[in-house]
Amino acid sequence: MKIVMITIMLILIVVTFIYNLFGLLGLVPLYVSSPLLFLALFILLFYINNRKKFKGF
Repeated sequence: MKIVMITIMLILIVVTFIYNLFGLLGLVPLYVSSPLLFLALFILLFYINNRKKFKGF
């Protein structure tokens, strides 16, 4: 299941990257496309780093 989620998130990053390229070309607002790319990268990194951590007794 973890591989499927990471694959979906990588596809989301590619889609938002292409959307951000459209923003750089002036086809869509850049202030909308840049935060979407940031959020996609943040969610992927958060999901990869989220693990069971020892919090003490």
